[in-house]
Amino acid sequence: MKPAPFAWHAPEDLAAALALKAQHGGEAQFLAGGQSLVPAMNFRVAQPAVLVDLNRVAALDSLAFDAEGTLRVGAMCRYRRIERDAEVARRLPLLVEALAEVAHPQIRNRGTLAGNLCHADPASEMPAVMLALEARFRLCRHDGERVLPARDFFLGPLATALAEEEMLAEIQIPALPPGTGTGFLEVARRRGDYAMMGVAAVLRRGPEGRCVAARLALCSAGPTPMLAERAAASLVGTRLTAEDFAAAAALAVAEIDPMGSVQASPAYQRHLAGVLVPRALALAAERAA
Repeated sequence: MKPAPFAWHAPEDLAAALALKAQHGGEAQFLAGGQSLVPAMNFRVAQPAVLVDLNRVAALDSLAFDAEGTLRVGAMCRYRRIERDAEVARRLPLLVEALAEVAHPQIRNRGTLAGNLCHADPASEMPAVMLALEARFRLCRHDGERVLPARDFFLGPLATALAEEEMLAEIQIPALPPGTGTGFLEVARRRGDYAMMGVAAVLRRGPEGRCVAARLALCSAGPTPMLAERAAASLVGTRLTAEDFAAAAALAVAEIDPMGSVQASPAYQRHLAGVLVPRALALAAERAA
C-alpha cells in the first residue's frame, strides 16, 4: 500500500511548526518518529493532506531534569535516548523498565514518547506509566499553551484531549519522593507484542514502613489506560503484606474494563490482572524498602 498524496513541510523551529498547524488545521498532522502514523498512512487509515515534519526542530529533541527534579522530555526525544540515560534509570526506574517492553529496538531507535502518547493506544505501556508517575503534558499552539495532567489527556481508544491546532511539545514527569518503589510487569504473546495485560505500580513507605501513598495503572485494561484508584487507596496505611496485595488485586480486577482482543478474552485479561497486580505491588514494595 502507498499513502494518499500529501504536502510535506520541514520547519526548523517550534513557532513555524505551530504556525503551519494553525494554517492547515485538521488537514495537517505532525510527524515525529512515524512509527504509528506512517503505517496508518500506508493503509490509508490516516490521510493527512499536509505533513509537518518535526525532525529539524532541534529544540524539541530534549531530555533533562530541572532544578526541582522534574524530567522534561521533548516531543522529538527518541525512546532509545530515554532508555539508555543513566540518570533517568536512577531517578525514574519505572520509565526505563517499561520502555524495555515497548516493541523492538528498531522501533525504539526511531519512535518518540510524545508520538506514542498522542497515538493513545490503550494497549501501549507508556500511557499507563504516565498515569502511574503523575506526568503532565505541555500542549502548545500558535497563540499559547496549557499544561494538562496525564489522567485528563486520554479520552478513548486513539483519542486524546489535544485540540486541532495543538502539539504535545513536552512531557513533564515529577521526581519520586524518598521511600518510593516502583514496578512494571506485563504478559504478551511474544516479546515486543502489545501486552495482553500490563501493570505499573508506585508505592511509598513512611518512616515506620507503612504505605503512605500508592498509584496503580494498567494497560490493555479498558478503552484508555486505567487507574485502579480504589485498589491503590486500599493500600494506604497498610504494612504492604501479601494479603494487602491480594485484596488490592481483587479491587483492581473489579475496577478495570478490558475490551478483549484476538489474543485474550476480557475474562482472561481480568485473570491476568489478578495475577500481575500483586506481583507488581510486591516488587514496588521491595524496592521501596
